[in-house]
Formats: sequence, C-alpha cells, structure tokens
Amino acid sequence: MIAPKEIEKSYKCDSQWPYGCLQKVKTNQTRIISITSGKGGVGKTNIVANLAYTIAQLGKRVLVLDADLGLANIDILLGLTPRYTLEHVIMGKKHLPEVIVSGPGGVDILPASSGVEELTNLNANQREHIFNEFFLLNEDYDFLLIDTAAGISSNVICFNVAASEVINVIEPDPTSFTDAYALMKVLSVKYGVNHFKILLNSVNSEEEAKGIFEKIELVTNKFLNVTLEYLGFIFRDKKLKEAVRKQQLVVEIYPYAKSSRCFFQLARVICKIPHESPHFNGFQRFIHGLFKREEL
Repeated sequence: MIAPKEIEKSYKCDSQWPYGCLQKVKTNQTRIISITSGKGGVGKTNIVANLAYTIAQLGKRVLVLDADLGLANIDILLGLTPRYTLEHVIMGKKHLPEVIVSGPGGVDILPASSGVEELTNLNANQREHIFNEFFLLNEDYDFLLIDTAAGISSNVICFNVAASEVINVIEPDPTSFTDAYALMKVLSVKYGVNHFKILLNSVNSEEEAKGIFEKIELVTNKFLNVTLEYLGFIFRDKKLKEAVRKQQLVVEIYPYAKSSRCFFQLARVICKIPHESPHFNGFQRFIHGLFKREEL
C-alpha cells in the first residue's frame, strides 16, 4: 500500500503518455466514486481498472474496491492472484491493509472473493464489521473507485447510496438504456440519490454518445427528479479486447489506442471536478452512508 508520505512527492511528466501528468497534491479527503450499471456485461470492470490506472498517472493515490461480492473478476482482469480477499476480512481473519494488493501503475486493489455465494447476502453485523475496517485506511487515498455489481440488488444499492459520486455506465443498447433508467429510478425515488454522472461505453463516435445521453436525459427529465451529467465516452476498440485477452490494461500496453485516449481524457476530467466538502469527509462519510443504508 502507498505510504502516506508518498503524497508529498511530485511526479515528472513522461512524454510517452498522451496526456502527461500532474503533481501529487496533499489532501485530507478521499473522493468515493461508485462505477455502476443497471445491466451486466457493459464493460464496467474494465472501465474501473483502466480509469484507476490513468488517474494514478495523474499523480493520485487510488484504491479500487471490487464490490461485486458474488462474481468478483477485477483480479482476473489484471492477472492478479491475491492471497487474501474481502472474505478473510468478513471472517475476522485479516484487516483491510493486509488484504490490499498492488496492481498496475501503483493502483491498490481490494479484492473480493469470486463465486462465494454467502458474500452476496451479508447480514447487518457482517457489513458493520467490514465497514468499520475502512477506518484503518484513514485518508491514505485520493480516490476510492467502487466496482459494483450490475442491477439493483441490496449490495449494489448499498454502495451507490454510500458513495459521494455515482457513475452510471451505459452501452448503445436498448436493454442497457432501460436498465440504467431502472437503477436511477430506484436510487432516486427510494434513497434520495439525485445526481448521476453518465459514461457511454463502446460507442463508435462522440455524436453517438451524446445522442444516447440526450435521449436518457429527456426521459429522466420527464419522469424522475434527477440531474444527469455527461461525463464522456469510451470508443469501441479492438485493442481493448486484445488487452482483456492478455489480462492487461489497454492504457498500459496500447497507450495511444482510441480507447486509451478516452480513458486518459476521462481521468483528467474527473480530476478537475471540484470536490465539495460533505459533512462527513472521505472514508468517514462513506462509512456513515453505509450505516445510514442499514437504518433505511
């Protein structure tokens, strides 16, 4: 795990990277961002991994939480074989810092346990135990990216409600559009989440991405009390599929690919977004949100 003093160091710009880099800036807040989707198979985990890498290249400390507790696969995507997982924390055998592993580009990964059915039905005591462990991390990271499961299960809702920011991933497919709307409807009507960042994945052009965004914004404006923010898009790219087959990140092995340039641009956009100070900062706010979810 990255030592706290590392935040005081600056990174030199590398001309090999399409969008350069920024210096690390000391902060006492962690931005908690959930990357979610109503429909499975939209490339959400791939987006989380590549986005984490590119944000780290901008001098930020990034932790990825694999919150797809039943079907975790970010470790497989990155070619990692973690010795311990979130399951060991649930069972009280390990603490979070002992479970976190280093991924590509200095990104830290908190792996879940793939295929363990009981992790998809955590009781209140188990959740409380896990989320208390986050206090051990204090404010060691600039970003916590949460890779949620797809759909509207209790765990998906739990992490999205607790996050400070929600990125909803949508593909140019009618079912993806419909399921994305359903997820936002549940989060807004039942839990008061009324702001969503929209990311279009696997599009052929910027015009296609903006067209899909305009359609879903038209529907939400009519039927939901939510605000949508157009975050950007990721190009459909053969290099991206090649990287997945190689269990590597496209931004790492093909930094000038179409999709890689989208990820670098997306990282810069996210890092420039001002982070308003909530009543509970960083991990404290995150944990408070999770406890509040239990009360709901």
